[in-house]
Amino acid sequence: MTLDIITDPALHGATHGFFARAGGASSGVFTGLNCGFGSSDQHDIVAINRARVATALQLPPDHLVGVHQIHSANVVAVTGPLDTPAKADALVTATPGVALSVLTADCQPVLFADHKARVIGAAHAGWKGALHGVLEATITKMEALGAARADIAAVIGPTISQRNYEVGPEFRQLFVDHDPGYARFFVQGRGDRLHFDLPAFGLYRLKKCGVASANWTRHCTYADEKRFFSYRRSVHHKEADYGRLIAAIRL
Repeated sequence: MTLDIITDPALHGATHGFFARAGGASSGVFTGLNCGFGSSDQHDIVAINRARVATALQLPPDHLVGVHQIHSANVVAVTGPLDTPAKADALVTATPGVALSVLTADCQPVLFADHKARVIGAAHAGWKGALHGVLEATITKMEALGAARADIAAVIGPTISQRNYEVGPEFRQLFVDHDPGYARFFVQGRGDRLHFDLPAFGLYRLKKCGVASANWTRHCTYADEKRFFSYRRSVHHKEADYGRLIAAIRL
């Protein structure tokens, strides 16, 4: 089956893709292109899926570089394959032939490119990483490689939408304690439940940085079960595990 790859014109000039679940070798709850070695899926099957992604990016599998994601604001600069993935949630490079990748299943996958400086980045930005500055840290790290934030395009890929992101009042309080203005990213739900707009929050943080452009592909991972994996949906369905989507970019 053909891979389902979402691209964005803002990143034109850098080979990239937000890969949906079609075209993979996994089965069961992982049916499709599960690219997460951290899942309980068979390791060799995940390796096949990742090799298909690398092929789509016209690279050998070991040049599809990722990190050990920990919901942090840590960013690493890479120049080639890593023997041991660093504990971080974003990567940047100015080296051609290296694909930066992040895994998500509701969190925001964000791809960055400064076409003038030939510097790219990729970030895993869940609520915690976004709140604590992973997007800003990625931009700063790109600048250290010669990028200019006024030339950086940033695109948020498939992520959970506000309609499907129900939270409690204590979650909202974490944001309001950080900045009272963040209350605008929440709307009232049933009872004391609220709904958080993660992609709007990500876009706000990106635009505040002064990047050239920032947008969301407007795909909801929770709502489209056939196309995307979703951690929250797997919990609601009482499934034992869930697949991980991959987003990647290369020069």
